[in-house]
Amino acid sequence: MSNMLEVADLGHTYGDYEAIGGLTFTVRAGELVCVVGPSGCGKSTLLRTISGLIAPSRGDVSLNGSHLAVVFQDYSRSLFPWLSVQGNVEFPLRSLPRAERRARAAEALEWVGLGAAAKKRPWQLSGGMQQRVAIARALAYRPALLLMDEPFASVDAQTRFELEDLLLRVRREHDTTVLVVTHDIDESVYLGDRILVLSGSPAKLVADLEVPLPAERDQVTTRTDEAFVALRSKVARLLNVGGKPTMDVDKWAAAERESLSETVSS
Repeated sequence: MSNMLEVADLGHTYGDYEAIGGLTFTVRAGELVCVVGPSGCGKSTLLRTISGLIAPSRGDVSLNGSHLAVVFQDYSRSLFPWLSVQGNVEFPLRSLPRAERRARAAEALEWVGLGAAAKKRPWQLSGGMQQRVAIARALAYRPALLLMDEPFASVDAQTRFELEDLLLRVRREHDTTVLVVTHDIDESVYLGDRILVLSGSPAKLVADLEVPLPAERDQVTTRTDEAFVALRSKVARLLNVGGKPTMDVDKWAAAERESLSETVSS
């Protein structure tokens, strides 16, 4: 399987502040990879450098394809208040024939449960509904690579589960490669083929974990699977929930990997 995304020694600084301390990883075509890390560790900066919105201070980002879409954490600023919901979803499809553009936008809005809100303006919707408009716009574009920054953080629990399952279905049906940033450990295990665990700022890669779950997943049975529970605990330990490690991050990461290796072998 070819790589859709290759990141090599990526680093970024804001003045004297180092947000990303040198990240190297790949994402294979058709894969869904989740990125987790402590708050403020540089996850959003990582997505912005991959998308080309900001230039990294060092390192390289290589994309195998030009069709890329981003769902931003600050969804309200990504919607055009003077356009209808339908118009916002159609916006990146302007090169398509009008009939196809409207059909794809309508389909995406139905996917996220907003078919009846097509004629409304974003400011007439709740925050969670605005986020679903942003997700629908990205899905309607049918990108080769979809970048998502905390895409389900503003919706209620039930809608979150529905959108997680929708993402898995759309990814499967359209063979979309997806990179998702999330603070939710359970979500990373449920969605991901792999999980990239980052350290605190400056972000470094602590672990690259394969998710040992079947492709077909269910919100009830998958979350009670022994493999799900074990991996959730492993990610939580790597994130050092309850406090930031005081040792050097490279030594901390090596110690965690050794500890995990002993756990697996036992």
